[in-house]
Amino acid sequence: MRHRYNSCVACLVEHLHATSSQVQELALCTLMKFVQVEGKFPLESAIWKDSYRFPHRLLKRIVHGLLQEEKDSTLLLSRFQEYLEYDDVRYYTMTVINERIAQVNRGTKEALPPIFLNNVFGLLSAINMPVEGELSNFLLGQKEKEDDWKPAKLKEQKKAFERVWMGFLKHKLSVSLYKKVLLILHESILPHMSNATMMIDFLTAAYDVGGAISLLALNGLFILIHQHNLEYPDFYKKLYSLLDPSVFHVKYRARFFHLADLFLSSTHLPVYLVAAFAKRLSRLSLTAPPQVLMMMIPFICNLIRRHPACLPLIHRPSAERDLTSDPFVMEEQDPAKSRALESSLWELEVNLLTSSLVCQN
Repeated sequence: MRHRYNSCVACLVEHLHATSSQVQELALCTLMKFVQVEGKFPLESAIWKDSYRFPHRLLKRIVHGLLQEEKDSTLLLSRFQEYLEYDDVRYYTMTVINERIAQVNRGTKEALPPIFLNNVFGLLSAINMPVEGELSNFLLGQKEKEDDWKPAKLKEQKKAFERVWMGFLKHKLSVSLYKKVLLILHESILPHMSNATMMIDFLTAAYDVGGAISLLALNGLFILIHQHNLEYPDFYKKLYSLLDPSVFHVKYRARFFHLADLFLSSTHLPVYLVAAFAKRLSRLSLTAPPQVLMMMIPFICNLIRRHPACLPLIHRPSAERDLTSDPFVMEEQDPAKSRALESSLWELEVNLLTSSLVCQN
């Protein structure tokens, strides 16, 4: 009977790779039913307390079947998500994911297959961590209370969550996968980590990718700075270096201005820093598309309104000399050395004159 049962399980695991989504879904639901029944009627005694009546081996085979290397499992993972609402299934699934990543990594010296990494991300992003309170939603009912059973402890769930994400993020990701991770980072990952500052290496590597990825990485760093007391002195220098013409043409330009406004909202920022941002944006406005100007000019005005010490950029009544040349150094990557405070926002006047001429014509 045991042999027949094992053969049935092996057959169902193979059907997780079937071409028909209906067959895959039916195989998955049947296997998860077996998990529940094995928990109620164990086939073997638990070797250690942590595996208390939970069929860890069977769940491991299911998760390995979901995390395929050459076939997208998105539809099947969306069906499995409902089982992740169970606290015990969630906990043991997180422990198995790391084992599966290590298994695939041992088979190659190159980067992990992109499809496999997308499947892992799909499973990880489907995990909804509990925020607080007692964990009591288990697929397998407990006949007796186990005080040291890890799936019933929120602290242990967070440790497993942190381990599995850090194990995943240490691998080389595609640009699209970087974007997906960074877009959910501040809401779905950082709040559930015991030590969120462990993400510093990933965010620094993500910043080096460039473009929109760099901006999204700075958002994660900003959260670590303000909510987790991270020391990161080069934050504003990195943000300043992102201000180039390419930022106006990226898909996330609206997000860029929203986040930049958030980053520069503090009234305690040095005057030279705010002036450098205002001046650099003003210079870039000379070649910016019209739809970008509608966001850029109000952004600059809000900066000056929020930081009155920057008013000399637009009004310098006691100027000692006329500006026959602009002292601002556009190529300087350090805002402290840009000499922005010695300059003015003459570019805004040029934009207004140009707009007036266009309207008259």
